[in-house]
Amino acid sequence: MRTLSVIILTLNEEHNITDCLRSVSWASQRLVVDSASTDGTVRLAENAGATVLAIPWEGYGATKNRALEKATGDWILWLDADERVTEDLSAEIQSILRSDTINENGFDVARRAYFLGKWIRHSGWYPGRVTRLFRKGAGRFTTSAVHEGLEIDGSTGSLKHDLIHLTDPDLNHYFMKFNRYTTLAVDDLVRRGTKATISQLLIKPAFTFLRMYIMRQGWRDGVHGFVLCVVSAGYVFVKYAKLWERELTGDTKG
Repeated sequence: MRTLSVIILTLNEEHNITDCLRSVSWASQRLVVDSASTDGTVRLAENAGATVLAIPWEGYGATKNRALEKATGDWILWLDADERVTEDLSAEIQSILRSDTINENGFDVARRAYFLGKWIRHSGWYPGRVTRLFRKGAGRFTTSAVHEGLEIDGSTGSLKHDLIHLTDPDLNHYFMKFNRYTTLAVDDLVRRGTKATISQLLIKPAFTFLRMYIMRQGWRDGVHGFVLCVVSAGYVFVKYAKLWERELTGDTKG
């Protein structure tokens, strides 16, 4: 059977890292790429048998590309610390590793995301397929400041079973990420030369809510869906408000 390396980026993930690593305990190599955690993340990862790489933060994509250089597996699976590989998904991945007839160089997977403890089935969140499994040497991460992508050489396929994503257990956790990600998103906007306009502040947040809540049926997820759609619209508003603020203060560094 071909070997698999799992890459997980961490920063203060002591509440997640053990369960995440346990879900891929069968992998040939588990690399935890830590960027100066101050909690018990490193100790717990080492206790779980993972290899911990202390790599200074260079952004999501760039840091993952650094980790790729240390990966020894024939195939790579990248995870976030708040994700879990189910038994069914594990069996499916291992079947691919054993196969001599796989022509694809990468595979995407549906993420079953939980927001405030509820599986969000609508709002555009599910299946929300992302490419996570790929042959070593056939993939690389883009260097966007946030929501980095994965570029695959050759064809890709789709895995049948879901990846569990325990995204936001409470609103405090959501808004901690909210502030960090909106700032990173502005960095990307500045690099692309995007300018703030009043229409972005007025129209884009409203359209985001309508698209998620009405067009993508977020209302079917009840109060959870309503809250998610409102805060997602707020994310768009704050992103462009921060862009306007940067222009106002003359800080145009991306």
